[in-house]
Parts: sequence; C-alpha cells; structure tokens
Amino acid sequence: MNSTITEKILAVHCGKKVVEPGEFIEPKIDIALSNDVTAPLAIKEFRKSGAKKVFDKNKIALVMDHFTPNKDILSAEHVKFVREFAKEQKIKHYFEGGNCGVEHAILPEKGIVLPGDVVIGADSHTCTYGALGAFSTGGGSTDVAAAMATGKVWFKVPNSLRFVLTGKLNKWVSGKDIILYIIGSIGVDGALYNAMEFTGPLCKKLTMADRFTIANMAIEAGGKNGIFTPDEITEKYVSKIAQRKYKFYMSDKNAKYLKTLEIDCEKILPQVAMPFLPSNTKAVKDTKRTYIDQAVIGSCTNGRIEDLRIAATIIKKGKKVNSNVRTLVIPATPAVYSQALAEGLLKIFADAGAIISAPTCGPCLGGHMGILASGEKCISTTNRNFVGRMGHVESQVFLANPAVVAASAIKGYIATPDEI
Repeated sequence: MNSTITEKILAVHCGKKVVEPGEFIEPKIDIALSNDVTAPLAIKEFRKSGAKKVFDKNKIALVMDHFTPNKDILSAEHVKFVREFAKEQKIKHYFEGGNCGVEHAILPEKGIVLPGDVVIGADSHTCTYGALGAFSTGGGSTDVAAAMATGKVWFKVPNSLRFVLTGKLNKWVSGKDIILYIIGSIGVDGALYNAMEFTGPLCKKLTMADRFTIANMAIEAGGKNGIFTPDEITEKYVSKIAQRKYKFYMSDKNAKYLKTLEIDCEKILPQVAMPFLPSNTKAVKDTKRTYIDQAVIGSCTNGRIEDLRIAATIIKKGKKVNSNVRTLVIPATPAVYSQALAEGLLKIFADAGAIISAPTCGPCLGGHMGILASGEKCISTTNRNFVGRMGHVESQVFLANPAVVAASAIKGYIATPDEI
C-alpha cells in the first residue's frame, strides 16, 4: 500500500481498497454540518430536490452560532426557519441558545465528530476536525443539501502535502503561530485543493487545542483539508466523549506526497498576520508600534479553555486592559464558559475591564458583538483578516495567538507578552 491517511479514510467511505489523487469519488458521510447562515439555503435546496426526509437524523448537525443570540429580525427568522426544520426532521444534533457553542468547537467537544470520519460542512473552517484524524472539509450549502438527502458527497481526491514539524516551541509560541508561519511561508494558495498533513516529532507533543487551531486554518492556505495522525493524545481526548465507534488511520510509510516540507519550529517566534491576508505574517517583535482599538479573544480557532487560561495569565499580570481598547472575551462553548467561570478566569477578565460574551462567532465574520468602524484596528485570535472582515472596509484586523492579543489589550498596541 502507498496511501496517505486522507486517501485511506476516503477509500473506506467509498467501499474501495484505494483511491488516487485526482479521482472523482462519492463517499458516504458521517456528519453533514450547517449553521444559521448557511443552513437556510441548504434546507431550501433540500426541499427543491424533492427529498422528504434527511438520510439519517443522527448524522446532521445544525448549529446556530454565527448571529446568536439573534442580533436582528432577519437572523431570528433564519434561526426559526432552521429550528422548525430540525423539529420536523427530528434532527438529533441541533444547537441553539444556552446549549449552543461555536460549531467547530462544540462538535468535537460533544464527541459528534470523531477520528476516521468523513465530514462535510457548509462552513469553510469545517477542516478543523482533521485534528482528530478525520477527513473534514467545507463546501457550499447545495453540497450539504445533497448530503442531507443522500448521505453522500461528491468531490475530487486531493493530493497531499506533508508538513514535518520538528524542534521545540519557543516561549509564548502555540499552534496559532505554527500555522500562521506556514501560511506566511507558502501563501494563501500554497496548498490549493491539497490535503495538508501535519506530522513529525513535534506533533506528538502538541495539545488537542493546538491541533484544532492548526487544522482550522488549513483553508487559509487553500487546503482541501488539514489532518493529523491520531495518537495517545487523541485517544485520551475522544475516549470519554465519543458518541459512537471511531477508527484511527495513519499514512503508509511509502505514501506518495506532492511535496514534503520540513518546518523547524524552533525558528518560530510569536507571529502576527498583518492586513489583509493571513499570509502577511511577521514576528510580533518585528512590527512597528501599531495602536489598536479592539482586541478579541475567542472563535473556533482560539476560544477553548486552554486559550482563555493563557490570556488570563497575561491579563492578570497587567491587571487592567487599556482604556482605549475594547477587549472581548468569547468562550467557544457553554462548557468552556462554565470551566472558565469555575477557574476564576472570567473574574480576571471582568476585573480587568474586558467584555465577556456568550458563545458566538460574532465579531469574527463581522456579524455582531464587536463591529469595527472606519479606521479602527483590531488584534484578534480569529482566523481571517480580509478587507471588511470585521466591519468597515477601511478597518484593519491583525491575527495573533491569545497571549499576544492579551498583551496587546493591556499595552494598547500590538505587543509581545514579555512586555507585560
């Protein structure tokens, strides 16, 4: 055999022994995902197809996370439309209100997506679940509509790029810095329609939180999916929460790759992606003093408990956030919120003058809970900094890890944690 982990998972879901890059396939899916922005269109297309029932009510996930709590009448109508569909179809995994979290954080947390799965989502950051050793990729609402009706999805098998992570992490460096560094090295189209497979000795030391962050941003390099080989850390994470059986896959030793890139992570310092691309990266220490108006800690990329702990450590040292900086802290799920409350992290943020939000995607997509005005600058743990991403087209978004964002919130300009 000479198959990669991505090819193995896809082959099994096609009922084949092997699949080849470039081959068009129609694999069975384990989960079809959509949210309050993309689900209404998916449901409408599902209706247009003539389908009466979803293929499996236990394999659909509908997460009302982008504009919730409902920010206006239109978002309320969208959620109502999806809620009624979920009730009609008896969808098991429907999340809204107090049980709702950011989709790419809550589905792994609940054991809904698992190692060895094929997952299609009407959201580009569906690639997050590759951290578990699953094949997961984003698609359009029409793709998800077809998946809900048939239990299958149609696409081309991607080539694989192998990223071998070596060395050890420097102080304040996390998974966010690794993926920003990689995207900065290869560009936003450097992995176009390729599987980004992360391997190497450092991978075995990365936390699940770091792996989720890295896989999440594979799409920012154009990747079809990002994926890690599951191991003992994966097993410890999923064994207690899995809602069904799962399977670990790994690439064959002689698997064929389009290219192999070795990343010496000891060269990576805390990174910041400057406007207006995630690839426009540099070390924070090399940036000119840039004053900010807003700081955001949260999202499907960096809203987990590990991220909040790091941010709270920095905030506690600085005691107060800068009076000129709106600082938003958004736990990614209700469980993360509760854990942060139990650990006293939310009190640290509140005492420092930060705004604490219920779980939501909110500001990441310019939805609500932190929209930027003309000329304003924001440093954020989110994953995308395109023109107008978080508000006005003349605003600017800078991407960084939670430690850097927390330090910047205190100093009032983009800063390293060592400055606190």
